[in-house]
Amino acid sequence: MAAKQKITPFLWFDDNAEEAVNFYLSVFKVGKIIDVSRYSEAGRGKPGSVMVMEFEIEGQRFSALNGGPIFKFNEAISLSVSCESQAEVDDLWAKLTADGGAESQCGWLKDKYGLSWQIVPSALSRVFKGPDKAGVKRAMEAMLQMKKLDIATLERAYAGK
Repeated sequence: MAAKQKITPFLWFDDNAEEAVNFYLSVFKVGKIIDVSRYSEAGRGKPGSVMVMEFEIEGQRFSALNGGPIFKFNEAISLSVSCESQAEVDDLWAKLTADGGAESQCGWLKDKYGLSWQIVPSALSRVFKGPDKAGVKRAMEAMLQMKKLDIATLERAYAGK
């Protein structure tokens, strides 16, 4: 039996945790609901409604709480997704910004629930760790002009083309 994940991101939603979890499961190729706890007569939520959902996307476990309107997401924490291709970047970007999500700078976005994500092509590491310091500078300047990251543009900037 695999060891349980030691640290699990715990996401606080007002009253739409179940909707958000189902949305995240639709965005990513691999995911599942692990467990659902419901409010009882003694809880703060409506009896029978979802209190906490444990779920997994792409091997990462999360918990989602319907905790009420006390706390909201902000950019102080984000979920970073490593992408192997521009097609994967484009697909996740489109899905996560749909229906009220918002683009930000340098590969960051907010989904329709206000959760911040970084959609990062693995190629970014290659251009930022390359031996050409001037190329790294050009790639950084190119990235700072982008919202959704474009691998070909970053590689051209690094190469000086």
